[in-house]
Amino acid sequence: MFGRPKPIKIRVVGRTDQGKTRDHNEDNFLVADLTRKDNTPPSGEREYDLGERGLLFAVCDGMGGAAAGELASEMATNIIYEKLLGSWLGEEEVTGQRFAYRLKEAVEAANIEIHNYAKSHPENRGMGTTATTAGVLGDHLYLAQVGDSRAYLVRGGEAHQLTKDQSLMQRLVEAGELTEEEAAHSERRNIILQALGPDPKIKVDLTHQEIRRGDLLVLCSDGLSGQVKKEEIAREALTGDLRGATERLVAMANERGGPDNITVVIARFDGDGVRAGANADEVGHQVFPLIDTEASTDPVPVYRGSKPPVPKQAKPAKPADQSAPATPVRGVSRGTRVALIGVVLVVAGALGWQFVRGRPSEPAAAATTPAATVTADPALQALDRLSDSVTMSLRGFGNSEQQFAAHQIDCPALAEGLAQVEAAWVSYSIVKRRVTPLDATRQSRDQTLDASVDSVDRNFDRTGCPRP
Repeated sequence: MFGRPKPIKIRVVGRTDQGKTRDHNEDNFLVADLTRKDNTPPSGEREYDLGERGLLFAVCDGMGGAAAGELASEMATNIIYEKLLGSWLGEEEVTGQRFAYRLKEAVEAANIEIHNYAKSHPENRGMGTTATTAGVLGDHLYLAQVGDSRAYLVRGGEAHQLTKDQSLMQRLVEAGELTEEEAAHSERRNIILQALGPDPKIKVDLTHQEIRRGDLLVLCSDGLSGQVKKEEIAREALTGDLRGATERLVAMANERGGPDNITVVIARFDGDGVRAGANADEVGHQVFPLIDTEASTDPVPVYRGSKPPVPKQAKPAKPADQSAPATPVRGVSRGTRVALIGVVLVVAGALGWQFVRGRPSEPAAAATTPAATVTADPALQALDRLSDSVTMSLRGFGNSEQQFAAHQIDCPALAEGLAQVEAAWVSYSIVKRRVTPLDATRQSRDQTLDASVDSVDRNFDRTGCPRP
């Protein structure tokens, strides 16, 4: 009755690939046996006997230009592993509560160290990385999420996403403002709300999942999930040939353009120590409740949607309450820039019904683009206000450019202006799709705004610095 615990066998394969368009690989992954203190990357398929202290997986997708992204993702995997060796192996209480707490703590420690390193090395300013970290202890899986790399659990022939992307598009989907299909095809789908490194504080999304015999865990960077559907991931993982599955998945992403680095880790759980699966079992994003309130998980704030339009004759809406502003979170637009997107900006501007940017002393109509035809249509009124928002954000960014040229601000500060331009443009684009076709005046204005935003995208890299 009190004998040795029943064995749990875990077969693991990991693979990373540069992709077709990147000149180097900024992804890193980790597979580590915490009981045996072994983080040797598996060569081909490797089987682990799950020990008392568990097994650790991570996928990190770096960003920051030059070698900064590669360094950030490598630092993240190393620091998370080393911190767990120091804290978790020293724990007398071997429980899921303590393991989850130490896992979250290790991710937060990695963030601080990457942030401090970037501060002391100006050539790496703006470096960052996503981190999808999964720890297995007994028959439970604990996940710590920062960014938009993903974890799926394949059960019953289907792939279930265990993590939530900390991205602008995900927030709009949750608010009902976009469908998943619209978000998947959005030009701004790579804007993420936080990463390890850019900001000294992060909010780790800590979740958990009970595992079953035959379950498959898939961790991947967006170089895979952005090109390969979850149904395809499930199909390949279920073939039983884990090594072949990783090879085929990477090949599929490359055949579809390979626009980013591609990383995938697949683990299969077997043995008498895990119960047989049941399709009725709950699978998905389940927040893990830490008992220690000081260390409880605090997910990234979710955008709740915007208010309906206010007709012209109606009383003006009260200004937003400034007494308790939402905490801004770092945003990283992989492929263009690292930028800071305030949650207040997202909340006010995702549909932008009452969102007008401008200085307090300026009227809202002080835009440089041609004024649109006066109309009583609330949707068109909202679009006009959002066009003013884009114009004002572009104007503000222009002022920031001048300050940058005068050496009054640095690249990360310039990135804040880039984030404001992006957020305003996304909000404008969402509403525009709902009111097309546009009249001639609005079409002309739209072309002007589009060209201006594209110019910003072309001329500045992901850290906010001008491109060479």
